[in-house]
Amino acid sequence: MLMDLGFVGPEQVAQAQTEAVASGVGVVDFMVANKLVRPEDVTQAKAAHFGAEVVSLGAMQIADDVIAAVPRHIAKKYRVVPVYKHDSTITVAIADPSDLATIDSLTHLLNAEVVLQVAGEAEIDAALNKYYGGRGGGMEDERFKGVIEELTREHVEVAGAGADDGGTVEADAPLIRLVNQIIIDAFKMRASDIHLEPLPKRFRLRYRIDGMLHEMKNPPKRLQPSIIARLKIQSNMSIAEHRIPQDGRIQTNVGGKTIDLRVSCLPTNHGESIVMRILDKEGLRLGLGELGFLTDDQQTFEKVIGLPDGILLVTGPTGSGKTTTLYSCLHFINRPDRKIITVEDPVEYVLSGINQVQVSDAVGLTFSAALRSILRQAPNVIMIGEIRDLETASIAINASLTGHLVFSTLHTNDAPSAVTRLIDIGVKPFLVASSTRCLMAQRLVRKVCRKCGASWSPPESELRSLGIDPASTPNATYMKGKGCPDCSNTGCRGRMGIFEIFVIDDEARKLIYEKVPSSVLRARAREMGMRTLREDGVRKVLAGMTTPDEVIRATVGDEA
Repeated sequence: MLMDLGFVGPEQVAQAQTEAVASGVGVVDFMVANKLVRPEDVTQAKAAHFGAEVVSLGAMQIADDVIAAVPRHIAKKYRVVPVYKHDSTITVAIADPSDLATIDSLTHLLNAEVVLQVAGEAEIDAALNKYYGGRGGGMEDERFKGVIEELTREHVEVAGAGADDGGTVEADAPLIRLVNQIIIDAFKMRASDIHLEPLPKRFRLRYRIDGMLHEMKNPPKRLQPSIIARLKIQSNMSIAEHRIPQDGRIQTNVGGKTIDLRVSCLPTNHGESIVMRILDKEGLRLGLGELGFLTDDQQTFEKVIGLPDGILLVTGPTGSGKTTTLYSCLHFINRPDRKIITVEDPVEYVLSGINQVQVSDAVGLTFSAALRSILRQAPNVIMIGEIRDLETASIAINASLTGHLVFSTLHTNDAPSAVTRLIDIGVKPFLVASSTRCLMAQRLVRKVCRKCGASWSPPESELRSLGIDPASTPNATYMKGKGCPDCSNTGCRGRMGIFEIFVIDDEARKLIYEKVPSSVLRARAREMGMRTLREDGVRKVLAGMTTPDEVIRATVGDEA
């Protein structure tokens, strides 16, 4: 096409082909690099080949409503710029009109007929920066300019983060070292989250360790914009956007271990607040005993997750360890003769041997849509990240009734309330009764530090709160940590679960079918021998595994 349009002669093409093969590059790329043809000539040839028009983005001002027709994440991902919009048709500029996958995806994502025009790579880049934000768009704060140039020049990853960890960082990149050190220190201190919060006169840094927030030495307030910009660049967020929340991920290597950081950025009154969730892939494969199950509960639970079909629901508030419990269940039953598929939002940990599906509302892949397709994949076990609506619940229950074992989570305070919750969202009581095998509520409590834990006598008020009679428990071993460097002088190191396990029997199914209140169902569960969260916590207090105040804090409102 370049020859037909007269931009290059046959002899030049023949010579370029020979030299391009020797150099291992494309012929057209070679000709552009050696200035045999201009980039705009290539753009015109592409457009002519596909019968599309060439558009000059730099010479036009695109209206805001046209830009709004293509969301930022789609424009950035597929490298397209909307040019015109008319009724159900959107005209977009693209650098490569031969990319059929992109064109097909745009049609579905935008739910509109897409008309193509062709523009050069440089023009596409400039327009994306101008209308959607990025370097060169004139939208970013001048304060960031030096930092961004430095970071771009250095190309330093988080992994190269300090002499002690075997990494190397250039001496003239103090900001990079500071940000890296914040992440490394959090990992070494076993933090689950890093909170960077802009306040009126300081930039607060806090780590969440064993569920409790601990304030660290705060970075200088003057470095707040630079630190936030650094983290946003690493997380592939737009540093030019300060008005809306953004999410991203950082993958790094600390001390020889690969960790993921899920990063959330939220605009506040005094700047952008950053929270990073540390996802330690290697620390995930916990056995059921390590979760905190005592022997009898573990045997009951192992029996339930070994069933061929039915639903197991794990309930509790956000941050109570539900997802970790479900992952441990999958790890326990993951064998070559079982096909396991999960539907999650987001997929936080990658498990070997398991098919994991990431929910994406942007392309219409919702929990319910994914589940409908999953059933055609003939799995033995399905894990659903969370039952949120009637459609998801119905498909999960139908799957359990057709020979699948289904694991999922639900937000309720105790185990019997999960039945009421399912009925409230519209599931028929007889379906809940026939499909549910086990309901389990859980909370997390901190464990007594093994290194500094010692015997002690708890206050009578705490024992009374837990319903413990010292006279009737002469063999109790009450333990409490004195505080040591290993536990950062807190007396606690690590967390474990306390559980409320309700195995559904025929009589419980009859009560569910009759749609009795959760209080009646709870009374029946107690008759069957179900221990409440607080009672399971008391067993662990008497065994010296945790302290009374931890159980009281985790089970406020639970009956003694």
